[in-house]
Amino acid sequence: MFTYMLIRHKVQDFTAWKRIYDSHLPKRNEAGLTEKYLFRGIGDHHEVIILFEAKDLDRAKKFAESADLQETMRKAGVLDRPDIYFLNEEKAGVYAKASGF
Repeated sequence: MFTYMLIRHKVQDFTAWKRIYDSHLPKRNEAGLTEKYLFRGIGDHHEVIILFEAKDLDRAKKFAESADLQETMRKAGVLDRPDIYFLNEEKAGVYAKASGF
């Protein structure tokens, strides 16, 4: 089973944000995070959603709560408070059925 961290926030300028985001890769690596998907909103190009695979949940949580990440987001032009979720992967369609249904 895999553990993931999902972050959603809005940015002032995607190109400027992406430059700083890319430069922060060593910190994400230290936290055991691997980017799986980077999305932008179709109706709102300022909205960014990133899904990371997390090798260690505790390290991922410490990274998410770190002053370094908060300062990096501020410098990158994040406009709102990010939504951060920690998720476990579930296999689709592998649920036991109760007898009689």
